[in-house]
Amino acid sequence: MQECYIKDFPDKIDQEIIIKGWVANRRSSGKLSFLILRDGTGICQVIVEKALFPDTYSEIKKLPLESSVIIQGRVVKEDRAQGGFEVHASHVQIVHVSDEFPIGKKEHGPDFLLKNRHLWLRTPRQIAIMRIRDALIRHIRTYFYTNDFTLIDSPILTTTCGEDTSSLFSIDYFDLGKAYLSQTGQLYLEAAISGLGKVYCFGPTFRAERSKTRRHLTEFWMIEGEMAFYDHKQNLDLQEDFVSYIVQNTIRDKAQELAVLERDLAPLKKIEAPFNRISYDEALDILHKNGSNIEWGSDLGGDDETVITRLFDKPVFIESYPKKTKAFYMKQDPARPECVLCADLLAPEGYGEIIGGSQREDNLDILMQSITDNGLDPERYDWYLDLRRYGSVPHSGFGLGLERTLTWICGLTHLRETIPFPRMIYRAYP
Repeated sequence: MQECYIKDFPDKIDQEIIIKGWVANRRSSGKLSFLILRDGTGICQVIVEKALFPDTYSEIKKLPLESSVIIQGRVVKEDRAQGGFEVHASHVQIVHVSDEFPIGKKEHGPDFLLKNRHLWLRTPRQIAIMRIRDALIRHIRTYFYTNDFTLIDSPILTTTCGEDTSSLFSIDYFDLGKAYLSQTGQLYLEAAISGLGKVYCFGPTFRAERSKTRRHLTEFWMIEGEMAFYDHKQNLDLQEDFVSYIVQNTIRDKAQELAVLERDLAPLKKIEAPFNRISYDEALDILHKNGSNIEWGSDLGGDDETVITRLFDKPVFIESYPKKTKAFYMKQDPARPECVLCADLLAPEGYGEIIGGSQREDNLDILMQSITDNGLDPERYDWYLDLRRYGSVPHSGFGLGLERTLTWICGLTHLRETIPFPRMIYRAYP
């Protein structure tokens, strides 16, 4: 008797096997009970005949959902069955009879589902999203590996701010004063490019923003790349290639899971380089024509991004933002000092920003002035300034938000579904 997984069934037809899993659904019709079993690799139908289980059939046919069982039986190909296979049971071992599962077929509100997130993860929709997330991460890592990037694990505890100081989570760090949960690994990647050329990091990122929008989490995962001797244009070209690669490979590998989500793949199949590119000034013109009174020098909000992305069927770069709206490390545009050589990449269908990137300021004096102008302590950035003292070169990089990208690929309305245990300003449980 061979123990196997449901995913192995195509090679086990007409063989006696043992599988272990959970009862995802069940129904009975007189002398037969049909259990829908989930084992983490797939689902299948298990047929239990009353005549073969005279002592335990009454218990089996009433098994509560999410009870755990071990099934012995013969694998049969059955296209009409959920999962495409049946197991004709010869032995059923009940491992644990579940309490009444709180998540039923009726509609549940977001607060209830988030409170029961540890159980919500078992449902078909969430299983599909987590499998797509896994595939997306795999293709992200493969892209960097095949394009000669080296993984650098940047610290989670830092003494420097990479973005907005108002959105830092701070902690007391022994006798050394305040430390902060990382907003970005970028500054540390910049230190690594002089030894390794092209590097990336992939890890949790923290922003203490009091935002309740569908696009924000306080803890999320970000992929950041940094490349020595790359200018602004080369940076955008690489991002186009990167996003095209991860989208096309993910939708190819996870078409079945995307079907569970009823995601229309037609818009995603268009995601191939080149992408659209417009300037910040052109973006403002678009918004003004659509009734906005946004002023030059203001950052674009989520609603602004939605208006713009609905005009394009592929991602769009918005380039050349005003310097005062962006981070201190972005390179000043030599031809237009009030702007920086940067771009945000907005996903189509109204999903908005998924990447922020820029050429970095490689001039020591300009960078020092920018740090001061942003009210930051130059002493905390002395190590970062060293990178401009010892062999400074033109370089660029970007950061892609995993959950925002996954929200777009899956066609979801809120990114809280894309991370196993979402952290928001009103949610840190479970």
